[in-house]
Amino acid sequence: MIFLTGLLAWQMGARRAGQALAMAGVLLAPQFLGTDSYLSMNSFEPVFWMTAVFSILRLLDGGDTKWWIVFGLAAGIGVENKPSMLVFLVALLIGLLLTPERRVLASRWMLIGVLLAVLLALPNALWQVHNHWPTLEFIHNGKVEHKNVVQGPLAFLRGQERMLNPFSLFLWGTGLVWLLFRKKGARFRFAGLMYVIFLVMMMATRDAKDYYLAPIYPLLFAAGGAAWQSLLNKPRTYWIFPAYATLLVVIAILIAPMSLPILTPAQWLAYTDRMHLRDKASHSENESDGPLPQFYADRFGWQELTDDVTRIYKALPRDEQARVGILCSNYGEASAINFLGAGRVLTNDISGQNSYWMWGPHGETGELMIIVNGATPEEMRENYASVEIVGRMDHPYAMPYEHRNIYLCRGRKTSLITGWWELKHYI
Repeated sequence: MIFLTGLLAWQMGARRAGQALAMAGVLLAPQFLGTDSYLSMNSFEPVFWMTAVFSILRLLDGGDTKWWIVFGLAAGIGVENKPSMLVFLVALLIGLLLTPERRVLASRWMLIGVLLAVLLALPNALWQVHNHWPTLEFIHNGKVEHKNVVQGPLAFLRGQERMLNPFSLFLWGTGLVWLLFRKKGARFRFAGLMYVIFLVMMMATRDAKDYYLAPIYPLLFAAGGAAWQSLLNKPRTYWIFPAYATLLVVIAILIAPMSLPILTPAQWLAYTDRMHLRDKASHSENESDGPLPQFYADRFGWQELTDDVTRIYKALPRDEQARVGILCSNYGEASAINFLGAGRVLTNDISGQNSYWMWGPHGETGELMIIVNGATPEEMRENYASVEIVGRMDHPYAMPYEHRNIYLCRGRKTSLITGWWELKHYI
């Protein structure tokens, strides 16, 4: 991602100082520091988006028309990675059509690139059709269950400034102005329009998370590097580049604990109180936080849960160990036991949430189950003949909804296999 930022800045005319500044801006952005510190599809989004943009810039600069092949690869794999790539591609197309740069579309290689993207994304589309469009159901459930915080336009815009390091606004904000209004940025205007279109599309959905725009910002940082290069293109002003980069580094170090788990919880609480940072923590979902914000709290409690389930499992008679199942209410709990419990003779646990529901009950009938969920004992007895609380998830730093009972249940009144549809929960 950082390398692509430098390439984009170079393609827009920035020399080494501008390229370095653009790359530093991306490197030090809290959103990217946080997102890229663990493996998820969000880590790869900027790579696919920016590869697609770089391909267009090369084509506009008279590059080989076979850059459409690179575009098709980035677009197709990007859709497989995360469907938000489709929204980005729509914004890119509109941005091109609104400017003279639409000429780049008049090529048979463009059709080849688009066809390649479609072929790469086709397995995903066929899977969606075969499984009755689970992604659309996931999005719908998030809306009706009010999963995400609904942000007004001003709050959404403030989220952009907060996630990228407040002082970097002078870099990427300058880049946006340069793309939209400056003469030297005119031939890249489609990219500025693309950003505005994408921003409006996200705000129009009302419950989009502010970080959904994050993958597009390497482009604006690159444009900022080119803009600064053109504005400060004199030897006596070159000192501003290292001075500003130093400021970004200092601010990034001060706010790093808001995106990276580099302090212990006690240290984090004390530091954020002293620096008045805790009230600035981003809230993209309506679930209330505990002592720690979700990005940090979600890393606690999994080992303790696995240890507790292991203890319960080993306390069972040997014949019951051979037939007990494990049912979790969400994929976080299920994945923790599957991953951290590997080698402990724990059976593959099951869950009704998201992909875990698709993987089915693994033949479990519910006759004997270790169950982790937030239901009360009375609610559990509606489905089981015998219900016993044998443990509890209760890590003090975990999210509030991860404080729940661990049950040992016997005699499910309706088989899990025949009633599996009732557990389905895409959210």
